[in-house]
Amino acid sequence: MKGVVIKSTGSLYLVREENGSVQLCRIRGNLRLKGFEATNPLAVGDVVDVDYNQGEDVGNITAIHERKNYIIRKSVKLSRQVQIIAANIDRAFVVATPVFPKTSLGFVDRFLATAEAYSIPAGIIWNKCDLYDDAIWRWVDEVSEIYSSIGYTIHPVSTISKAGVEELASVLQGQVSLFSGHSGVGKSSLINALIPGLDVKTSVLSAQHMKGTHTTTFAEMHPLPQGGYIIDTPGIREFGTIDFDKYEVSHFFPEIFATSKGCKFNNCLHDHEQDCAVKPAVEAGEIAESRYGSYLSILYGEDMFK
Repeated sequence: MKGVVIKSTGSLYLVREENGSVQLCRIRGNLRLKGFEATNPLAVGDVVDVDYNQGEDVGNITAIHERKNYIIRKSVKLSRQVQIIAANIDRAFVVATPVFPKTSLGFVDRFLATAEAYSIPAGIIWNKCDLYDDAIWRWVDEVSEIYSSIGYTIHPVSTISKAGVEELASVLQGQVSLFSGHSGVGKSSLINALIPGLDVKTSVLSAQHMKGTHTTTFAEMHPLPQGGYIIDTPGIREFGTIDFDKYEVSHFFPEIFATSKGCKFNNCLHDHEQDCAVKPAVEAGEIAESRYGSYLSILYGEDMFK
């Protein structure tokens, strides 16, 4: 029986089979030996084969079908390993807020760069827009213009006023969309607004630190009423990129990569080299300083989020 992994709990998985039934499954031991070094052998979105031993209710995952794509990040505890966040994704969205708590643009850029590395179309969802005053709206508009000019889709939404929720729902229709973001940005509340009756657990912010607590423990795929799925991922404090080749980091910043064609040297890192086309573009405002700073932080492995 073929099915799709819709929830991972570490050692056990929920699989939605082709007939629509949802079954609890485990991995056969030899399946762990296949693929690259990762903390999790299977991810939400994986297409798998399942069989059953006579008299047992828990199925056995016997094979993983080839992935069309996947998105990963560094494992926090095991620096040499990676965590597969999800597989077979049509679009990835970073859920961000400029308030309560403010999402760093460094986090946004690392997420977008990782999506670029795996050729997954990406966008930004600005949540909690009912809380924005005029100054915050000006900042959001200015930042959004930077990203939309690069080609990323922008979606301001509010789960309180419902502003932008219907428009976002139409974008998600028929797609497998991944949502990721800091804890506390309202990701679970947004998913509840998009899928009435789902009731994903939500939490309040810490008044002292203005940070959210982790309400989603494991990644899970939820069906949308209009068709398609949302992959909900645990709230994360940092988005650790994998070890990109330093000469390829610029490839994952589309505006930097396009400008780099004017550099004199093919191996230009756009930092201290002579006849670099990127640095003058930053000075002229053609490339945002924030984006250039994010590029350098990934290039040199700096922590931007403390």
